[in-house]
Amino acid sequence: MKLRFFMSHCRSNSARGKVIDPYVKLLLDAMKHSGCAVNRERHFSCEDCNGNVSGGFDASVSQIVLCQNNICNQAHMNRVVTHELIHAFDHCRAHVDWFTNVRHLACSEVRAANLSGDCSLLNEIFRLHFGLKRHHQTCVRDRAIRSILAVRNISKEVAQKAVDEVFESCFNDHEPFGRIPHNKTYARYAHRDFQNRDRYYSNI
Repeated sequence: MKLRFFMSHCRSNSARGKVIDPYVKLLLDAMKHSGCAVNRERHFSCEDCNGNVSGGFDASVSQIVLCQNNICNQAHMNRVVTHELIHAFDHCRAHVDWFTNVRHLACSEVRAANLSGDCSLLNEIFRLHFGLKRHHQTCVRDRAIRSILAVRNISKEVAQKAVDEVFESCFNDHEPFGRIPHNKTYARYAHRDFQNRDRYYSNI
């Protein structure tokens, strides 16, 4: 049964994730480093959402929406925040045409599924999806297609085509992690490396 995150819980738990979750900490540092520092009050909104959507990134106002009625627990909250922060990072660093170029959207959805932990082995076991060859890539592709269909009124065939066209380049774009962070340990190493990289360039 889903645990409803009321407004105060949603805000406090999203803030907690920013302090302790290595995925979120790295992305916040990367956003700040790229000139897009995140303000909790300005850039996050806790709302009730339709259907089973857990969150979204509203590029028109540069705001992350957290669906307080669909987020189950702290781990789910952290994963949603991470997924949407990857979209926010892409919005900051690139000229993403979210609304008319489905290939741009597909690329960011591939990156978010790949880097956020959405397709971690543990999450896939919970979904009873495991044992397939190249399973991680299959999961990333499928979840990217599902995410596109959740926000765009297009056919599954069009979404699949867009994902397939960008998959190789976007799957191999690991910024700002520098690697696929398969779990929190990998994410901590990636955060450490990002901080060291930042210190290195600041001393040149």
